[in-house]
Amino acid sequence: MPQNPLTPRAGGNSTVLNITAATVVKALPGTVFTVNNSVLGTGVGSIHDCATTGAVSAANLIGSIPEAIGPYSFTLPCAVGIVVVPGAAQVLAVAYS
Repeated sequence: MPQNPLTPRAGGNSTVLNITAATVVKALPGTVFTVNNSVLGTGVGSIHDCATTGAVSAANLIGSIPEAIGPYSFTLPCAVGIVVVPGAAQVLAVAYS
């Protein structure tokens, strides 16, 4: 058994920080747990169940990220992948597995 294995836990076991543009968080199935909006934006961000930024559409939208600062809990499984699109001027961090 490897030392210090990553084990599934509530809240995710991986993060992507400082997201300021459409970003593929995970190109495989996974779960979005928390999105933290650390900079007040002027637009609403979104989370999509797809594997590329080019595949982002209303049909695969799984959640919106408000313009307000704060952490937002989702706990939503994604069958294809996880793509996060920040709103104008938002800076996001995502916890996922």
